[in-house]
Amino acid sequence: MKTIDINADLGESFGAFKIGNDAAMLPLVTSANVACGFHASDPETLIHTIDLVKQNNVTLGCHPGYRDLEGFGRRDMSLSYKEVYALVKYQIAAVDGLARSVGVKMKYVKPHGALYNKAEVCKKTRQAIVDSIYDYDESLYVMGMSMGQLVKCAEDKGLGTIHEVFLDRAYNDDGTLVSRNSEGAMIKDAREAAARLEEMIEVGSVITITGNKIPIKVDSVCVHGDTEGAVQFLKDVFNELKTKNYQFQSVVN
Repeated sequence: MKTIDINADLGESFGAFKIGNDAAMLPLVTSANVACGFHASDPETLIHTIDLVKQNNVTLGCHPGYRDLEGFGRRDMSLSYKEVYALVKYQIAAVDGLARSVGVKMKYVKPHGALYNKAEVCKKTRQAIVDSIYDYDESLYVMGMSMGQLVKCAEDKGLGTIHEVFLDRAYNDDGTLVSRNSEGAMIKDAREAAARLEEMIEVGSVITITGNKIPIKVDSVCVHGDTEGAVQFLKDVFNELKTKNYQFQSVVN
């Protein structure tokens, strides 16, 4: 029996603006990447989300992003090493502190959006992310793009790593994700998504947007909780996989 860790970006509502359906998603996932207040969320939302994570016995992860509420953290920012180091450590401390107050241990960190992408192409950015995590708590794992530069940097530092693949996104030939603004970027058909995931797990490869096959490593599988219909999409994928003898559990215990 093979295990699959399903992670989702959660706690991304802000004030009166509700994004996603965390209460419905959490029973379906095994790891939760919780927004920290910079790209989304607010103190009340963060506390509520951590409570839901605890109730559902899901592994808690921190999801730090650029300080960009207007752009949902999906716009690139030119920041120094010290600025990235500080903003990541600040967000880690916020999630970890609130989690500890209710008896929950945060286990990993996954950068969000533009920060996640920048870490793959900017050595300064990924080093600042890794150093801030290591200096805060070297027992934390780093979740990043499968076989990417961030996880490699974390491994070089001696941190535990989680190679992440995406259930609902298409891949470029270099292993990066196809831009959301491009046709075919989102995988919306549950049968197609399940077949792709099975190939990633069993074969260690994925078909790119151009039809090429590239190698990939699967530790955790992301589905975006803010995507319209995400809950039903994930349920449909599970239905496709239910005869495949997979067990769903967190990669970090």
